[in-house]
Amino acid sequence: MEDRLKLSAILVANQLDLKALKAFLDLKPLADSSSEVFYKLGQARYQYFFNYGVIVLCGHTDEEIKWTLKTCTPFMRNPLTNSLRDELDLKITPGSPLLFEFNEVLVDHVDDRIIRIAMFNLAQSVALDYYHQTTENLLTEIKGFTRDLETTGKLSLGRRAMMKFIGKALNTQNDIADNIYIFDAPELVWDDEYLDTLQKGLKQQFDLRVRFSEIEYTMRIIEDNLSVFREISHQRESSILEWIIILLILVEVFDLMISKLL
Repeated sequence: MEDRLKLSAILVANQLDLKALKAFLDLKPLADSSSEVFYKLGQARYQYFFNYGVIVLCGHTDEEIKWTLKTCTPFMRNPLTNSLRDELDLKITPGSPLLFEFNEVLVDHVDDRIIRIAMFNLAQSVALDYYHQTTENLLTEIKGFTRDLETTGKLSLGRRAMMKFIGKALNTQNDIADNIYIFDAPELVWDDEYLDTLQKGLKQQFDLRVRFSEIEYTMRIIEDNLSVFREISHQRESSILEWIIILLILVEVFDLMISKLL
């Protein structure tokens, strides 16, 4: 067994078609569900696919990683223009305690379960990177609207544009809820103290809870701003409706006056 294993997680798309991918690979996975599939290809060589668009590889060279990503292209839904990547090293030292260092975890042995836990958390980390960028971009757009509101006193956002923005924010929120499982440890850690310690340590090393809380806080700010925008939009529409009613009344009055004069 190698004394060091390199894990690479790449977010390549908004979604992976796991059903079609499994049919294409035609291999028996070590773990399989509707949201993930985990393969062992040989000694210290693994591939882990997640339906939210992340591919994690262990024991692969850069060329092999490129080839794998190219092979998986037909199964990517809404591929990302710029993929995100994160890496982690597993250093195997017999008799060593479990230690967590920057981009490295020291273990006294490795097996399929240890590698799977490490790959699982690495996938969550790169997914959080993506959702952090997405929510920050949404917040930047919100700040642009509020800046215009401050300087002009008007909301430079039409109803259709607002509804599209709300839809984008809601889709982001739903994707986060569907794809981030930092509060749910994989079942295989429940009855194994070593795996449980590894899971908790990796979660802390990647700051998964803190980063998830930051994303949640950003989404709450966006929701609060959108609530204000909707209220302003409703008031604007109500004002327009009132003016229309006033104009109709005036037209009726003028018509009545003209009729009497004639």
